[in-house]
Amino acid sequence: MFYAIVCEDVANSLPLRQGARPAHLTRIQQLVDAGRLLVAGPHPAADTEEPGEAGFTGSLIIAEFDSLEAATAWADTDPYVTAGVFQHVVVKPFKPVLP
Repeated sequence: MFYAIVCEDVANSLPLRQGARPAHLTRIQQLVDAGRLLVAGPHPAADTEEPGEAGFTGSLIIAEFDSLEAATAWADTDPYVTAGVFQHVVVKPFKPVLP
């Protein structure tokens, strides 16, 4: 089943994001390589694809896991979590319908 991992950043998270980004992307790539990632990306803090110093307010990852517990365990050990980028993470089932 798919699970949505909805993450909210701490204030002024950009330096923390930059430091943890390589490890975070490596981990996301593992989901891609396993054919389990539906979509992933950040929420820009400004209404533009490249927010610059404004940074980001959070992230969304939608991926396939065996259970809610497995998805939560994966989210809890994300490099952005361990680096303090995310102040709040919600994991919940997701059902793709369209397109």
